[in-house]
Amino acid sequence: MPILNRAAELKNEVTEWRRYLHQNPELLFAVENTAAFVEGKLKEFGVDEIVTGLGRTGLVGLIRGNRGPGRTIGLRADMDALPITETSGKPWSSTTAGKMHACGHDGHTAMLLGAAKYLAETRNFAGNVAVIFQPAEEGGGGGNEMVKDGMMERFAIEEVYGMHNMPGMPIGHFGSRVGPIMASTDEFTITVKGRGGHAAQPHRTIDPIAIGAQIVNALQTIASRTVDPLASVVVSVTKFNAGFAYNVIPEQAVLAGTVRALTPGVRDTGEARIRQIAQSIAGAHGATVDVSYERNYPVTVNHAAETAHALAVAATIAGDGNVNAALDPMMGGEDFSYMLLARPGAFVFIGNGDTAGLHHPAYDFNDEVIPHGISYWVKLAEARLAA
Repeated sequence: MPILNRAAELKNEVTEWRRYLHQNPELLFAVENTAAFVEGKLKEFGVDEIVTGLGRTGLVGLIRGNRGPGRTIGLRADMDALPITETSGKPWSSTTAGKMHACGHDGHTAMLLGAAKYLAETRNFAGNVAVIFQPAEEGGGGGNEMVKDGMMERFAIEEVYGMHNMPGMPIGHFGSRVGPIMASTDEFTITVKGRGGHAAQPHRTIDPIAIGAQIVNALQTIASRTVDPLASVVVSVTKFNAGFAYNVIPEQAVLAGTVRALTPGVRDTGEARIRQIAQSIAGAHGATVDVSYERNYPVTVNHAAETAHALAVAATIAGDGNVNAALDPMMGGEDFSYMLLARPGAFVFIGNGDTAGLHHPAYDFNDEVIPHGISYWVKLAEARLAA
């Protein structure tokens, strides 16, 4: 199945935009230059309405169809980069030390801009397309901020769609699934407070390091002995900080990590068991413990009808055999989840080919993907807003 001819024609121009964005990465909400670049392009395309400052530095462009009034759907791309030093060696590598587009948000932004240009030229749909460019996907919850700013109501968005590249999936392929597709992303910190002393007299202390080590081991039973084996949960301790000298048992140890789940029930269980395990083990040794648990992004849940529509459109571009409608869920997180809580929609993956993985310092978005992504956005808009 061919990509759209106009999408192929736009490839070189959109590649230039993508590489400019790659050279000029910005983090979290501080994406003022990126947002200004996007705004300038939308004005150049003749987009009917542009609203900036949503979710602090996000923006939305509204494109009205020429086939009469109708509904409004939203198409979303993320704009922010990561605090990573690039090692790709590409001529268009980051020019800002310690920052790079290691997750392909430069490609996501460029492809949606390409689709906006196409849709503003043709307007072959009834109703409106809202092209959404959001900041701070990488840990800042920019999607949530845009929702809280009233974006859905302001533009009367009835459905919302997102897309992310996937290294290892062949170029021209797509994948998604109905239901949970990406995990919730919670964070915990456990502070064990014991009694310090001389390392040669451990019997006079309450050793928070030994207690912390037992807590680390016991937390592994949440996945192996608490949660149904057919469900999914990840509990990873990623920090363990304690002590300052070879011959001193410290007063306290601090552990921290993340919990990932694909259902709200398992998410609740993970939090409850972390608290129980930490308090019980600390109490058994005469120590005290403080547990701080922060709920971050919720589970990303695709809606059934909208996912079916999205995959059907993908098949018109890639062919049925190149669309995986039962893609395995992933334990990474995605703040498009907030938009899917606010409105029905779907999140799909598009193949990035044989490249370095996401969040790797050698990663680079594959520009050969651009015509496929533009074609998907355009055909999705036209299909969902057919007169």
